[in-house]
Amino acid sequence: MRVIRAASAFDGVRFVADGVTVLVDGDRIVGVEGPHHEPPAGSEVATYDGTMLPGLIDTHVHLVGDATMGGLERSPDLDDDALDAVIDEMLLRQARHGVTTVRDLGDVRYRTLAARDERRPRRPRLHCAGPPLTVPGGHCHFLGGAVLGVGAVVAAVHERAERGADVVKVMASGGMLTPDSDIMGVQFSPEELAAAVRASHDAGLPIVAHAHSLAGVRHALDAGVDGIEHFTCLTDAGMTTSDALLRQVADAGVVVCPTAGTDVSRLPPFETLPQVVRDLIEALGLTREGAQRGRVEQLRRLHEHGVGVVNGTDAGVTPSKDHGNAWLAVLELTDSGYSLPEALATATSYAARVLGLESETGRLTPGLAADLLVTEGDLRTDPEALGRPAAVWVRGDAV
Repeated sequence: MRVIRAASAFDGVRFVADGVTVLVDGDRIVGVEGPHHEPPAGSEVATYDGTMLPGLIDTHVHLVGDATMGGLERSPDLDDDALDAVIDEMLLRQARHGVTTVRDLGDVRYRTLAARDERRPRRPRLHCAGPPLTVPGGHCHFLGGAVLGVGAVVAAVHERAERGADVVKVMASGGMLTPDSDIMGVQFSPEELAAAVRASHDAGLPIVAHAHSLAGVRHALDAGVDGIEHFTCLTDAGMTTSDALLRQVADAGVVVCPTAGTDVSRLPPFETLPQVVRDLIEALGLTREGAQRGRVEQLRRLHEHGVGVVNGTDAGVTPSKDHGNAWLAVLELTDSGYSLPEALATATSYAARVLGLESETGRLTPGLAADLLVTEGDLRTDPEALGRPAAVWVRGDAV
């Protein structure tokens, strides 16, 4: 029996007064007691001055991307052994930062599914989409998921279901990593996108859509997707998010992953960005500071309208989107009007529910996996302590 005490605790929903004693047997939590609970004789006891909480969940990562410039684009050129080594190292990087579950939304040759099924010790559990569906020459086509026509779209969804994917990812707009794609427009016809949704649901799989443009967001909503990634809502006038749109998203129960968690200290210099991205930024008049202010306001309004939001970072695509940035995404939400418990829940209990893992992880509850994070400080008075892990356990294994 392992016994872990912490001076403060967040149970996945709320802070617990006076701290907690968590009892772990193997890979499971078997008891959650008060701070002065007397442990069974012979127990291994560890005591911490910081805050214990469930391990964090990042619902949008790319494990084949090593967070270097061009790393995701180069990943198809790696053989399977090299890809597996990158995936393993990125999983360990996530775990060292307190992330114990990740949803991978775009890999190469289904290598993350192989890693999921292998289930290595001290590595976060994996929820996998495989290569994302895109159009020929479209966003992230280099990952191998390009299809054209309703029949091909349905066949691609069936292939993912047969391979055991946990979720389907579709590109409803272009993206900034693929300069020739239509960032401001849409990808797939309405018939193709609706067919992808029907086929996913028929297979018992949720489907989420990448959408940077406002047109892409509306495209995805009309098709009936379960989640929208990024939700940037770009138009020629900048980020445009109306109250009517937010009400539609909330009423439909569509979950938004805003892919926050940007390490601004590692943003690339403007002159190193692809020309199409520089042109877009200049056309929209988006300074770095202006874009950050616009994003904060957008997140505030998502919260105000009751839109479901989960923690996700787009980890692996650039240096500013490193693996392990989930804690930064939590703090971005607190800067946008979310209370600290609300923001933490997007990365613990609520994220687990959205991924269908609420009976496995996301709470400090007996019977759930011993996915645990202890910070060096008290989160209630020092939220940035979330970025200073003192200890991490994945399914009971100390990282």
